[in-house]
Amino acid sequence: MLIRILTRTTGPKESRSGFNLALWKIYQNEKFLKNYNHQHYHHYNFNSSYYSTTNSASLRSTSTSTSTPSPIEILKFIMSTASTTKEFPPLICLGNPLLDLQATVTPDYLAKYNLKANDAILVDASSNDEKMKIFDEILTFPDVKFVAGGAAQNTARGAAYILGSQKTNQVGYFGSVGNDKFSENLLNENKKAGVLSLYQIQSDIGTGKCAALITGHDRSLVTDLGAANHFKPSHLEANWEFVQNAKLFYVGGFHLTVSPEAIVLLGKHAKETGKPLVLNLSAPFIPQFFKDALVKVLPYATVVIGNESEAESYAESFGLDCDKKDLVAIAKSIVGNDDKKTVIFTHGLEPTVVVSTKGVSTFAVKPLESSSIVDTNGAGDAFAGGFMAGLTQGKDLETCIDMGQWLAALSIQEIGPSYPTEIIQYQA
Repeated sequence: MLIRILTRTTGPKESRSGFNLALWKIYQNEKFLKNYNHQHYHHYNFNSSYYSTTNSASLRSTSTSTSTPSPIEILKFIMSTASTTKEFPPLICLGNPLLDLQATVTPDYLAKYNLKANDAILVDASSNDEKMKIFDEILTFPDVKFVAGGAAQNTARGAAYILGSQKTNQVGYFGSVGNDKFSENLLNENKKAGVLSLYQIQSDIGTGKCAALITGHDRSLVTDLGAANHFKPSHLEANWEFVQNAKLFYVGGFHLTVSPEAIVLLGKHAKETGKPLVLNLSAPFIPQFFKDALVKVLPYATVVIGNESEAESYAESFGLDCDKKDLVAIAKSIVGNDDKKTVIFTHGLEPTVVVSTKGVSTFAVKPLESSSIVDTNGAGDAFAGGFMAGLTQGKDLETCIDMGQWLAALSIQEIGPSYPTEIIQYQA
């Protein structure tokens, strides 16, 4: 397993979220939309297969701590003993990574920080907001759960959940994180999920994170976008061998707010080589507020995934002359005359709509007992994960859709955008 880490040594000291409200708020602040100066990097190669129980003692002897070495220490040790062995995932994902920290709290804890149940707010490390303390405090809670979050990373973990049962490191994930304890948790969670982290590491900006404070059936979300907002196309270029050796690509629509240039870079390669590129619309505000960026990348997408709300937003933003709730008409508009493009719209418990120049298909969603549903957050990401796993395995479209619906059904029986700890094999 080959991992590359790029550490940024210069750049701004300013500081993405898996949920729409906080993301929408951040885009009202122009300082997060600035163009940043050229970055300088240290480029490292290392092979993680060199770290095992047989040499862990050697690693500890190089560490200044007597405790179990952190992932960053492990990566440094691996780098020092690197070989030229390379293993390239067939599926590469690009998105905005967040560490989701989920914990149960009391109403008094919410009141302490003037938070509301079922609300979503954005905090900024550079503003000395008192709510930033939550991210340290939540680490001490006995039931804290770490999830490698951000929509595309949820999808990457979902695809790996299926693909990993056959072979490890079938999914690689590009995104930007900080050099801190939160990125260490992300590295750990991705490793456990079978996702190869291809992070760009920012030396002066913290990892993006979302604290999900649960009270009963409600959750209050506090998000610090952090380093996720600072991915650069140069990181793809520096790790181009992963792109060249990949068979297909998945891009979260949220990344249109960060680096549409990186998506175009992937898209051009995909188009030149005939590799599929799947784009998820991700949220209604993407076509609404980032229409120009969407227009730039849509020609490169062979598959576009969205839900009914995102479809309606697309129709309104692009001024389509049709019923704004007519999923088939909206999908046909996106497909146009491109015989290589397919549009997939999910619609909750309603049938999934699939449109291409070959025609229109609908796929019924298998019913699930309401008592089994725990949390629908991340269902769309899970659908995309199952779909991408099927596509990676070379399955036909109908099977890919079924795999997506199957994984989404598994996900909503877990808390947050998660999958069962025990691997359950997909069966048609």
